[in-house]
Amino acid sequence: MYRNLVHGLNVKIPLNNDIYTTPINFDNAATTPPFRSVMKEINSFSPWYSSIHRGTGYKSEISSEYYDQARNDVLNFVNGDKDNDTVIFLKNTTECINKLSYRIKEEIEGGIVLTTRMEHHSNLLPWRLKYPTEYVETDKCGRLSIYDLNEKLKRYRGKIKLMAITGASNVTGYTNPIHEIARLVHDQGGKILVDGAQLVPHHPIDMKSSDSLEHIDYLTFSAHKMYAPFGTGVLIGPKKLFEKGSPEYPGGGTISFVSDDSVFWTEPPEKEEAGTPNVMGAVALSNSIKTLESLGMENIDNYELNLTYYCITKMKNIPHIILYCDLDFNNKISIIPFNIEGIPHEILARILSEERGISVRNGCFCAQPYVQRLLNILPNSYISRPGIVRISFGLYNTYEEVDILIDFLTEISSNIQYYKGKYKNLLYY
Repeated sequence: MYRNLVHGLNVKIPLNNDIYTTPINFDNAATTPPFRSVMKEINSFSPWYSSIHRGTGYKSEISSEYYDQARNDVLNFVNGDKDNDTVIFLKNTTECINKLSYRIKEEIEGGIVLTTRMEHHSNLLPWRLKYPTEYVETDKCGRLSIYDLNEKLKRYRGKIKLMAITGASNVTGYTNPIHEIARLVHDQGGKILVDGAQLVPHHPIDMKSSDSLEHIDYLTFSAHKMYAPFGTGVLIGPKKLFEKGSPEYPGGGTISFVSDDSVFWTEPPEKEEAGTPNVMGAVALSNSIKTLESLGMENIDNYELNLTYYCITKMKNIPHIILYCDLDFNNKISIIPFNIEGIPHEILARILSEERGISVRNGCFCAQPYVQRLLNILPNSYISRPGIVRISFGLYNTYEEVDILIDFLTEISSNIQYYKGKYKNLLYY
């Protein structure tokens, strides 16, 4: 539907029989190809690229204007609170969450971070390595247990200083009711961080005003998952938090005055962006946001979910397919985790790539505790290389591509021993 908007889709690749084909990319949860508009904008802007903020040259002023406008574009896109929030540009969502885990120390001290069993490692390890951490459980389908969330909030009443939760799982695609959760957490005096790496590129998001109980206090996401792969991550949060204390990365751009024995920090967001800023990344993100807005996030969400429903409905009829998600599409983005019984996940992913040029991802997707639960692996058990195959759609994927996938999965399912024999050198079992 939106295929002509995306760069590089028709570049031919070789299969294992040396025939070249147009690839099918179903690995968009990991990263997306760039929009054509993003590439055009980067090339158009590049003659004006220069250092920003303290340069007096004309190109520096132009670059500074682009960079600062990108912050406004980000806030508009997620309905951030312009009077209270600041936008910090870093490398990716992982760096954003790590920065917040350092800078929020005073607010969490003496309390607990509440997170969930469905988190990406990037929204798990920074918290549990620094603070007392408790976890909301998931049900047998991998969905967040709202019952257990309420139980945890009751048990630790008044002690939950931060709820760190994914907006949408990068494994199952399940979305969480972030505004309902925000209301529950705020009602007890805590704050909420939403890891939006998977949610923001696929689904409308509204941070809401800071005087609302449903307000999202902190939001993070990555440009490379939303068709602007030039190394930019976004951290949005209250200016007041970042005005206090020292940045964990001091250096160029973070100070207003330094003497032999004292330092005065500059104001956020510059205080948190040590070193030379990634101007090109901000320009790319700004353009991708404008393109997404022109398409309408509701339209994108509807198209991708229809494609996902179409694919899952057909996959359910293929023998030996194991799906790790259900058909409830009220709270989901376009991710399908599955296996074929009898074929290791890494072999299946390789077959899809080498035989048909279909790119998927396999493994645990940096969410090992969650995948272990989906696979019914007991805690602390050792199983060699457990994992799942993941399909993740972008707005440019088509029904025709899904049909090619379904036909080939049907063929594989009907010839499991043949394909296992053909790829036996890759077997780890």
